[in-house]
Amino acid sequence: MNASTPNKLASGSLFGLALGDALGADTEFLSYDAILRRFPVDGPQMPADNPIRVTDDTQMTLAVGNALLAARRPYTASTLEVPLKQAFVEWNNSPDNNRAPGVTCMDACNKLATGLPWYECSVIGSKGCGANMRVAPVGLLPGITVETRAAIAQFQAALTHGHPTGLAAADLTTAAIADLITNRDLQTLPQRLRTCALSQRTIYHEQWLGPLWKRSHQSSPVEYITRGWDECLQVLDRLDQALALQDRESDPCQITGAGWIAEEALATGLLCFLLFPHDPVEAIKRAATSSGDSDSIACLTGAFAGAYAGQAAWPTEWIERIEYREQLMRLGKIWDS
Repeated sequence: MNASTPNKLASGSLFGLALGDALGADTEFLSYDAILRRFPVDGPQMPADNPIRVTDDTQMTLAVGNALLAARRPYTASTLEVPLKQAFVEWNNSPDNNRAPGVTCMDACNKLATGLPWYECSVIGSKGCGANMRVAPVGLLPGITVETRAAIAQFQAALTHGHPTGLAAADLTTAAIADLITNRDLQTLPQRLRTCALSQRTIYHEQWLGPLWKRSHQSSPVEYITRGWDECLQVLDRLDQALALQDRESDPCQITGAGWIAEEALATGLLCFLLFPHDPVEAIKRAATSSGDSDSIACLTGAFAGAYAGQAAWPTEWIERIEYREQLMRLGKIWDS
């Protein structure tokens, strides 16, 4: 991380996430053709609001980031559980939680507020992208092991989304962000992520996830988590297919999926980034011009692009207008140092 300081890669990832989120907010729930009719010729080109308004994706990212700062080190399930629960419940109860928040997140947060054990609050059947659209701060954490990063990523996902693919996709999202900060070889990024998925495929973080797996239909914790990784591996195959076409004009959701579920949001976000690896602004524009969960796809694209290119990749005028700018700057400054 220290080597990345001049380029402010952590700040770049956080601001990229927020800017992508904002750009995609106006196109979420629209078909590809409807987007092009509303934003001719090539989709939305810049955020129009002042301040630039984000969605629950950025709000929950800040909740995760603030919980990580509040938690006592070293990070464990016991040191992170209370800060994460508090941050999620505060977000859920905030009057600013009016940006089409996900049903899974709200249902789980309502239960977390009652004091039930967190694993009883998790929506066990949901692998919605709310598990990984908020996880970028975990990938930006300096000075932690790969195992700890993976466990935190899965744990924060599991507080709301109990499906194993929600956990695995969140883990793989942080792996991609951490990789992009340190590795400049983009051509082999999908293969490195596949190697990561295979290495983690049978690892259930018992000390973090506890009895969560018992609420599933799987017969063991290994069977439970393997299912999630296998679905991520399948979507990485679809990512390879999409990248082989190098189609920069059609709906990016056609092969990798619409992004409403976690593994598809990851893959389509990666696709948009890798189609425009040296043009971060164009990457989030392409992600926002998508028929699926456009704000989540674009926020992940922005997180990847910013982790690779740094804060300087984003127009200064956009950064100055983005909602929650001070909070994003605070987190970025801490993790860039």
